[in-house]
Amino acid sequence: MPESFGARLQAAIDQRGPVCAGIDPHAALLQRWGLPDTVHGLKEFASRALDGLENAAAIKPQSAFFERFGSAGIAVLEDVLGTARERGILTVLDVKRGDIGSTMAGYADAFLPKGAPLEADAITVSPYMGPGAYDQTARLAAEHGKGLFALALTSNPEGADLQRSTRAGLSVAARVIEWTTQKNDEFNAGEKVGSFGVVIGATIPDRTEVVGDALDGYRGPILMPGFGAQGGSVSKQDAELNILVSSSRGILNAGPNPQDLAKALADTTGEIRRALGQVS
Repeated sequence: MPESFGARLQAAIDQRGPVCAGIDPHAALLQRWGLPDTVHGLKEFASRALDGLENAAAIKPQSAFFERFGSAGIAVLEDVLGTARERGILTVLDVKRGDIGSTMAGYADAFLPKGAPLEADAITVSPYMGPGAYDQTARLAAEHGKGLFALALTSNPEGADLQRSTRAGLSVAARVIEWTTQKNDEFNAGEKVGSFGVVIGATIPDRTEVVGDALDGYRGPILMPGFGAQGGSVSKQDAELNILVSSSRGILNAGPNPQDLAKALADTTGEIRRALGQVS
């Protein structure tokens, strides 16, 4: 079996800090960087972003902003993922795929096996077909040393009604967390950090109350978007969990110079470490 995603993520966080740097080449940001909203601008953006963010624990390309250019944009995304792999940078591909089991297996084949067209170290999944629909995807991920982040409590306000809904006293978000716990027990037993985690927004102040005791002793990684530009925060309480704080605009707004991106990443990493009580 290959080394698990959880083990590789733990090593990256220990070495580089708990920041996942987003690569979100939306039109407004291309304009801010003085780049055309074309495939040429997309390539230049991706190249500079990779150069500036290579010291992050992981990078998180947002697939939608590449897909909008069609096959040419997908080709750029393939290059981003391949170049990151060559440089030893972990990749979390933000695709938020969600479907029935057989269709998810097709998506998984595109992203998770070694040599897949869009091979990434982990992908985001939207588990609202029922988490069990992703059992086969989790098995494939484990076979190839890859990971999954399932949406649990997202930072967009529209998600609250569904994600906070309860049955028998347990919220939907908590049930998603429980599924990832089951997968970590099944595939990553004994490891400090499992390969199957959840997405919980840093912008949700009552996140602990919503999920109850589902996070007690939780071994999965927690991807926390919304830090920085969206006003999210972390605290010393979060230091007990395996958090990977995602920052996109807060860092990317420092571009287009890769050196400025690297400084923004270092500043963000220091800010998060101080908030977690890891440094003074």
